[in-house]
Amino acid sequence: QVQLVESGGCVVQPGGSLRLSCAASGSIIDIVAMCWYRQTPGNERELVEDILSGGTTPYADSVKGRFTIARDNAENKMYLQMNSLKPEDTAVYYCNARIKRYGNTYYRNYWGQGTQVTVSS
Repeated sequence: QVQLVESGGCVVQPGGSLRLSCAASGSIIDIVAMCWYRQTPGNERELVEDILSGGTTPYADSVKGRFTIARDNAENKMYLQMNSLKPEDTAVYYCNARIKRYGNTYYRNYWGQGTQVTVSS
């Protein structure tokens, strides 16, 4: 079974920094996309950033210039560096990846369990 596990969630003060990580494991032969989402109660999950073909692309205007994404291909890991955190960044952050498993000819999306980030004084 393919698994995605997030870690690094914490309670931080406004203006602080935090780094989240996502590790993929299992019978993986290819990962074509890895993305970070976040979700607050009553709202749909919001795409924060993704990384494709060695590049980073921010999708949420609210995090441009503050969040950066990095990929460790050798270990199937992804990181989200969050700087200058604001109270409105408080959310559950999820890792998502599009993965092909051994024995399959197709890709499917996998989700991590989420990690809570709280920005508060």
